[in-house]
Amino acid sequence: MEIDSKLEEIGRLIEQLKDTALEMQEKVHDLPAARRNTARILASIKMLELNFSDLLALEDPDA
Repeated sequence: MEIDSKLEEIGRLIEQLKDTALEMQEKVHDLPAARRNTARILASIKMLELNFSDLLALEDPDA
């Protein structure tokens, strides 16, 4: 698998994680512990997004 296609796949997987966590967040609004844990999950996903964007910047010298 080429590096570009791996990066695209990783990006797609991160987006799926985020979509799932956001969907979960909508459903657990009345469960405080689940709401807090979902917020933590979303914070971790945000870190993945930031790391991923850093990786893409390394791959694209024009970025």
